Amino acid sequence: MTPAINAIRKAEIRHQVHEYVHDPDNQAYGAETVEKLGLPAERVFKTLVVSIDNQELVVGVVPVSSMLSMKHLAKAVGAKKAAMANPSDVERVTGYVLGGVSPLGQKKRLKTIIDASAQTFATIYVSAGRRGMQIELSPQDLKKLTGAVFAEIIQ
Repeated sequence: MTPAINAIRKAEIRHQVHEYVHDPDNQAYGAETVEKLGLPAERVFKTLVVSIDNQELVVGVVPVSSMLSMKHLAKAVGAKKAAMANPSDVERVTGYVLGGVSPLGQKKRLKTIIDASAQTFATIYVSAGRRGMQIELSPQDLKKLTGAVFAEIIQ
């Protein structure tokens, strides 16, 4: 069990957990998920924690097949600039290790922006809070659980 799975079960949201054996030498977590679960890369979403205006941390949820646009994310949250957050800050604030950061069940709930492309799918896959584990759920349910908004945040 992870905090992400506990959160989705507590909310009684329809979901499915998918697991695979994570290769500890593989740092390309999203690509590994796509390969090992045999999924289209545009349906697997990575959770990226970003620092906006050097003050606040926010979450960008984008397809593993795409790159997060710092400019678009900053605009989506009304900030001037955005940069990837310090990895130790990410782990401390979310309670998850890199490669297993979930948008669900974080220690501190962060403002979350989901790329608008998620809305084109009935279900998407996000980290379940551990490397080698994904949660499949509807984008609308992810939005509801995280208090997120949809915006175009990829390059």
